[in-house]
Amino acid sequence: MTTLGKMAKYAFIGKITLRNQLAYIIDFLIRSLFLLLILYIFLQLWQATFHGEGDASLIAGYSFNQIMWYLVITEAITLACPSLCTRIEEEVKNGDVGYRLVRPIHFVVFHYVEYMSEAAVRFGVNAVLGGTLGLLIIGPPELSAGFLWLPLAAAFGLTVNFMLNMTLALCAFWVEETRGIEFVYNKFLFTIGGMLMPLELFPDALQAVGRWLPLQAVLYIPAKTAVAFDASRLAGMLAVQVLWIAVIGLAVAWIYRRGVKKLNVNGG
Repeated sequence: MTTLGKMAKYAFIGKITLRNQLAYIIDFLIRSLFLLLILYIFLQLWQATFHGEGDASLIAGYSFNQIMWYLVITEAITLACPSLCTRIEEEVKNGDVGYRLVRPIHFVVFHYVEYMSEAAVRFGVNAVLGGTLGLLIIGPPELSAGFLWLPLAAAFGLTVNFMLNMTLALCAFWVEETRGIEFVYNKFLFTIGGMLMPLELFPDALQAVGRWLPLQAVLYIPAKTAVAFDASRLAGMLAVQVLWIAVIGLAVAWIYRRGVKKLNVNGG
């Protein structure tokens, strides 16, 4: 099969996934109401924080407006990510993974196309709802060229998150139960990954650790690119995301090759 034929095949898979997700757009809207609750809670917390700082208009270089729009972006990306560990764990348990592996479609690439297609729909819905709430309560963001780069940075961030989740999900080839590992990973992503606040607000030692981890590429870099745009640092931040995609991608390929040899298929 030619490269063009393979690309067309995966593009068709993405198209079908998008169509399936759009068929349940109302469900997404209902689930995304949780985003509004989270943002309202953070709004109250950060209002109290900035009020406690007295006349300070900036905290670690961020204004109240920037912090809130930073949270709109990180929450929109976080809630857009499907649970890959749950999906692959169930495939292993019920035996569906056996059918996946014998098809003329690469197992990891198939899940990547499905993951990104679903995440694109979810992120779009979350961005509309979160952006609407932000405009009504926070006010418009400080517009910059960073928002033009946000789609690319978010796509890279979602790809890094997929790679990290895939390394955990492939452990199901050995242990089957991976949701506990995913839970721990998500907690690291929420904290040192920069979902709850920018890395600049952490102690210096923790900032240094966070900047050496791939977690920053998932949420912190896309959100910072949009709300605190620095043209001189843009190429460097995007390069960090691309580097982690390549490094973790190699790890995923190695784990996958070993996992397929060890896999014990149940069911079907």
